Amino acid sequence: MHDDDTHHIRSASGARRGAGASAPGVRPSRTQARRRSKDRRRRMRRRRAVFAGAVVAASAVAAFLLVTPPWRDDGAAVAAGREPDRSTSPTATAPEAPASREASVRPTPSKSSEPPEGSPGPEEPVDPRSVPSSGPGTFTVAHGGATSGGGGSRYRVEVEDGIGVDPDRAAEDVAAILADPRGWTEGASRAFRQVDDNSAGLVIRIGTPSTTDRLCGRYGLNTRGEVNCRGGKNVMVNLARWQLGSPTFDGSASEYRALIINHEVGHWLGHGHETCPGTGRPAPAMMQQIKGLKGCVSNAWPYDAKGRYLGGPSVP
Repeated sequence: MHDDDTHHIRSASGARRGAGASAPGVRPSRTQARRRSKDRRRRMRRRRAVFAGAVVAASAVAAFLLVTPPWRDDGAAVAAGREPDRSTSPTATAPEAPASREASVRPTPSKSSEPPEGSPGPEEPVDPRSVPSSGPGTFTVAHGGATSGGGGSRYRVEVEDGIGVDPDRAAEDVAAILADPRGWTEGASRAFRQVDDNSAGLVIRIGTPSTTDRLCGRYGLNTRGEVNCRGGKNVMVNLARWQLGSPTFDGSASEYRALIINHEVGHWLGHGHETCPGTGRPAPAMMQQIKGLKGCVSNAWPYDAKGRYLGGPSVP
């Protein structure tokens, strides 16, 4: 601080002292001493209140910065292309990719393949004899969990009638998989939103093996009553795989479903097939794991818990 500033401060202080205190050499009375003591305490309380208010305000700003997620809209870029703007067309589709036929197989029983927090709990094993091989070919749209507004890529869940699967429960399973941070929403870079109308750009259907074969056959795919497929904006999930998992899968059917959804939705997003990146490493979710792991270990998720993409070399 400069000398002239010091002079002004001292002068002001002296002026205050001259106005409110006894003159030098005159001993203040007890009443004056008590009054000055009260004034000092009052000033200290005001200073503490101002400081506390500043701390609370700073804490509120810091909390806002920490908890506000970096959401992006439907136009956010993805690894293999950009998501189309669905605001102009209720039936817009994702980037075109060849129709795919894929049987999803087991993720390794590990922390990375545990059901996401808040997802439906373990289910009782399903008797294979209770899974119908054919159905009427008509579907019921899931309404539970559907929203009419908000951002994110819109999808619809449908279940074939009379096959023993509740549409709303199936939609709950799909939503938990799509929302998992190890899935395609990694780092909040993408969001998915369930709808129950024709605005969906992605349709996930669960149907009997016979119905799956028929609908996948429209894209020239032979699913042989065993596997799933994706063609255009439509994903067909084979009921047997949804309910029973796979003979090569060590986990529960609910765990197995994660690979089914992640693989087929990955195709819808424009991702092609990948292969094993190295012995002992997680098999990419976009790998055709049913054909062999080539030294990798089974894995259901495109990202790990630290947000690293679990990919591999592209397959021509």
